[in-house]
Amino acid sequence: MSAHLELAFDGPVARLTLRRPEKLNALDRAMIDDLAEAARTIEAARDVRVCVLSGEGKAFSAGGDIAAWAGLPALDMWRDWTRAGHRAFEALARLRVPLIVALSGHAFGGGLELAAAADLRVAQPGVKLGLPETGLGMAPGWSGTQRLVRRFGAQVVRRMALTGRLFSAEEALALGLVDEVAPDALARAHEIAADIAARGPVAAQIVKAMINAAEGEDRDAPIEGLAGALTAMTEDLAEGVAAFKAKRTAAFSGR
Repeated sequence: MSAHLELAFDGPVARLTLRRPEKLNALDRAMIDDLAEAARTIEAARDVRVCVLSGEGKAFSAGGDIAAWAGLPALDMWRDWTRAGHRAFEALARLRVPLIVALSGHAFGGGLELAAAADLRVAQPGVKLGLPETGLGMAPGWSGTQRLVRRFGAQVVRRMALTGRLFSAEEALALGLVDEVAPDALARAHEIAADIAARGPVAAQIVKAMINAAEGEDRDAPIEGLAGALTAMTEDLAEGVAAFKAKRTAAFSGR
């Protein structure tokens, strides 16, 4: 991880923290790549049951760092910047374990798109959320018009993206943009993480995968993954592998 993103492990909980408070945790390319790498690391950590993502300082994230993308040629904006963000956010959304975001500060643009990749969001009073991109003459680029619509509804996204409307934590709760409002969002996120970690980890991961599939987040991998797991438990698979190794015809039993 770079100096601006920290990944730590506390028993079954992975702690992922944006650490660029002087820039309101605006995301530059290194941070985007680090988020994708962090997702891979968490996936490989078999003892992890849940992840908590937060931002240091006054903002969760002000979105994509304008200095990182404003001068990019149009094709580079598409080929590199936008696609890199999608890869990172999709990796987080499709994590094997549940992801909780603690919003102790504002989440704008790419910051809200990052928060939307989580399974649950906890916000502190005073936090504001929105998609201000059209005020800069651009469109949301990291699934603001796609994942956010699937998860929160088209009309909510229209109000943010077309008008620049910012929602308070309480308004966001009523609209389903966040799941809870708590005086200390990070502490509450860790309480929820502890509740999740205490439940059956395989069941929680399967439930997350099935909900993602129903939502259209990642349909193919969960279905085929469960099919693979089911066949792996059968006597037929063991027989098929044994027959292959012995170069004989398999005698399948249907069990």
